[in-house]
Amino acid sequence: MKMSERIGRFQASPIRRLAPYAIAAEKNGTHVYHLNIGQPDIRSPEESIVAIRAWNKPLVAYGESQGKEELRNAFSEYYKGIGADVEPSEIVITTGGSEALMFAFMVLCDPGDEIIISEPYYTNVHTFAGIAEVNLVPVTSVIENNFALPPLSEMEKKITPKTRAILLNSPNNPTGYVYSDEELKTLLDMCKRHDIFLICDEVYREYCFDGASYTSVLTFKGYEDRVVVVDSCSKRFSMCGIRVGALVSHNEAFITETMKLAQARLCPPIIGQEAAIAGFKTPPEYVASVREEYQKRRDCIVECLNAIPGVKTSRPKGAFYLVAELPVDDCDRFALFLLKDFTYKGSTVMIAPAAGFYENEIIGKKQCRIAYVLNCDDLKAAVECLKAGLEAYNKQ
Repeated sequence: MKMSERIGRFQASPIRRLAPYAIAAEKNGTHVYHLNIGQPDIRSPEESIVAIRAWNKPLVAYGESQGKEELRNAFSEYYKGIGADVEPSEIVITTGGSEALMFAFMVLCDPGDEIIISEPYYTNVHTFAGIAEVNLVPVTSVIENNFALPPLSEMEKKITPKTRAILLNSPNNPTGYVYSDEELKTLLDMCKRHDIFLICDEVYREYCFDGASYTSVLTFKGYEDRVVVVDSCSKRFSMCGIRVGALVSHNEAFITETMKLAQARLCPPIIGQEAAIAGFKTPPEYVASVREEYQKRRDCIVECLNAIPGVKTSRPKGAFYLVAELPVDDCDRFALFLLKDFTYKGSTVMIAPAAGFYENEIIGKKQCRIAYVLNCDDLKAAVECLKAGLEAYNKQ
């Protein structure tokens, strides 16, 4: 039977689509180093684990569509701690940052409208835009310039009568780029000038490196009515599986319209929210130690990759991803080769081909995204394995 044309236009996730081959390799006794997915090996806060174990209600019932008041209060206090005066009424709890992005697209855009985005971008945004029938208009950054943004005037040239928003992700997944205060101010002025929104995905806010800190767009005065922030507890507290995120905006009409979607999906995960509430009670030392660990891993993976002949890497300023260009003809084929036809000392590596992180897939054909979410010993072993894999692939 025929499926919809719309679903035919969606792409399978380059992060997860090769998972069956990884599972098959593991069943055959091969150890797989997972560098494809942003699943940290760092422990979740003990406060959250205790909260989950302490759940003792006799019924897991529906909750509030906007999210538990206690969690919205916790988010509000957190934002005030970073200089953003956000009230609980300006927060909608979502099922992860993914639902937050989909809600934002559907509230701000009609079918055929446009959102400008810097590429490479988080690949699943492509699917979220497809669900909302929104067209993504890319502005391309390049590895030779460490994925710094091209002149912002180039982004302004992309604005048309159909443009409804600019979407940022900072610190960025997959490049690790972090927007400066000056860049954010320029973009906010641009949005104000053209009467469009700025959607900013700030889920990696805590993880900026080399002593840098991130300034939330929520702290800039005079732009409150056109700023929408996507947030999540997944990476902040190393709890990807609780599926708890948030949409934040001072724009009352945006929150009101978002609630139509929130009510239609009934409520965000109840037990996940309990874990998130506890997460906000975690001492600040937790996040500080995690940030230090990720910076150590960043330094380790960049050094190891740069030692491989023919490999180009970016040097991330934040998050825990980088994009590497490999000396291969096609990263999709190479990633499949690693899982199906290659082992090194009983192991192999799973990477995420980067073609799906671009609107024009040719740009990323020789690139991959690497998530440095493993400890340094495992990262070194994984890169040694990757190097052997490149040698074997190019000898075919």
